[in-house]
Amino acid sequence: MVLNMTFPGKRVAVGSDDLYPVVNAVVRYLKEKGFEIIPVGAIKTGKPEPWPIVGYEVGELVASGKADWGIVICYTGTGVSIAANKVRGVRAALCNDAETARGARLWNNANVLALSGRLVTEYVAKEILEAWISTTKIDESEARNIEMLEKLDREGKI
Repeated sequence: MVLNMTFPGKRVAVGSDDLYPVVNAVVRYLKEKGFEIIPVGAIKTGKPEPWPIVGYEVGELVASGKADWGIVICYTGTGVSIAANKVRGVRAALCNDAETARGARLWNNANVLALSGRLVTEYVAKEILEAWISTTKIDESEARNIEMLEKLDREGKI
């Protein structure tokens, strides 16, 4: 059994520390699907930006409701996911394949997608995004765990 989510909304904060080939593919694909892009980092400035700032800024946009969800990209995807996860209310998941992206939505209710600028090709990015966008429910068997995580986050314990 699954629970409904309001995800995915149409406003997406997309941030990257550099302009990897996958960045343009992600932005183009989302625009084709009708999403509004809120650019962050190198996407906004056209030059390399510090990954901690990029990840955190995307996280803040999502947590504040200025963006419905987010995408962060750096060389490995790890740094920006760590930075985004420092923001209370953010559940960033590093996903370099479609099944991991689907699972992150289904079982963890992730609201920020982290990608590797080195590993993820344009083709794989489309598969990941399609899995992420099309997973609009969370698995009821994980609802209790997600509630526990959100409670710990609200209490500042994580």
